Amino acid sequence: MKVSSRRSNGGVGGVDLSPMLDVIFQLILFFLVSTTFSILPAINVNLPESSTSQGVETSSITITVKEDGNLWFNDDKVSMKELEKLLKEFDTGDRPRNEFPVSIQADTNVTNGKIVALFDVIRFSGFSAVSLRTTGKK
Repeated sequence: MKVSSRRSNGGVGGVDLSPMLDVIFQLILFFLVSTTFSILPAINVNLPESSTSQGVETSSITITVKEDGNLWFNDDKVSMKELEKLLKEFDTGDRPRNEFPVSIQADTNVTNGKIVALFDVIRFSGFSAVSLRTTGKK
């Protein structure tokens, strides 16, 4: 008896990749959506403009002052007394305190008196390399 092998071109001849592609597509969508909604902590202030400002490295200490008088030490909301205590206890590592950079970012409408009081607290704590953050003119 003669046995013939039949090959059909229309039948299942290979591996069906559509389920794998569906899974990969779902994973891509999941990662796109989950990274889109990640919220980065930030303190929004309206920085003053300056035509002579220069870009510098971000410092290890950032003090933020909002228009309503609220203060932040890096990302932590503090009072003026707490700020003074945190600055006195801050570890600068190998660098001298007077060379360790401190950056102040104050809202445009913060009064001069508040900024001067901030400078006093910073200098009293031993820091003298203080910079004011601004934005470039548009």
